[in-house]
Amino acid sequence: MRNIKLVLAYDGTAYCGFQVQRGSGLPTIQETLEKCLASLAHTETQVTAAGRTDAGVHARGQVVNFHTGTWNIPTERIVPALNSVLPPDIAAVSAQEVPFDFHARYSAVSKTYSYTIDNGPVPSPFWRFYSYYVRHPLDEGRMKAATAFLLGEHDFSSFQAAGRPVKSAVRTIYRAEVTRDGRLVRLEIEGNGFLYQMVRIIAGTLIRVGLGRWPPERVGDILAARSRAAAGPTAPPQGLCLEYVKY
Repeated sequence: MRNIKLVLAYDGTAYCGFQVQRGSGLPTIQETLEKCLASLAHTETQVTAAGRTDAGVHARGQVVNFHTGTWNIPTERIVPALNSVLPPDIAAVSAQEVPFDFHARYSAVSKTYSYTIDNGPVPSPFWRFYSYYVRHPLDEGRMKAATAFLLGEHDFSSFQAAGRPVKSAVRTIYRAEVTRDGRLVRLEIEGNGFLYQMVRIIAGTLIRVGLGRWPPERVGDILAARSRAAAGPTAPPQGLCLEYVKY
């Protein structure tokens, strides 16, 4: 039996998130992937993911691991074999055999997410599934200044949505950057872990800063408040992408 680490890319538009919702009839990335693996292995195969992306959220570097049981597909053939049966909005990027104690979630050192904002004069139909449209001009310099307050270890209770209780809301942010490329403003953030909808709430908060409604220093006050009511709105899911998981 082998333990396989598989890197996935997917367009989450048509799916109700990554995690399987058994018996619901709702399409998920996990269920689709497990069905395709089972068709190759001729046996039930369950995967464990680095992160449970929500409905409409995308990934360029989602990581899962699974145990192969007795199936005989060589590791180097897993990617082409899997891509031959996966739908076109999900792709296997790479596969490698890893130690048996490797766990896609618990072995991770950090995760990197991006959030993309379409800040053009009119909404782009080409970006409607991959960004959040904000009509009024954003000052990315103000947004960049605000990210400085996120760096380091903090209690991020203010940036946590209800629905997934955790023992501790303390997380460490290693890097947070805001850049502009033409009409697109992009947040990229790396941390040792993220709370439920944390990146989307951070994005919604930074948008308020970029619009001039809040000063950059407000982010420090929001952290100190440890209250969801203090932060900005939750930005919609389609702008969010899981970029990379580091081990």
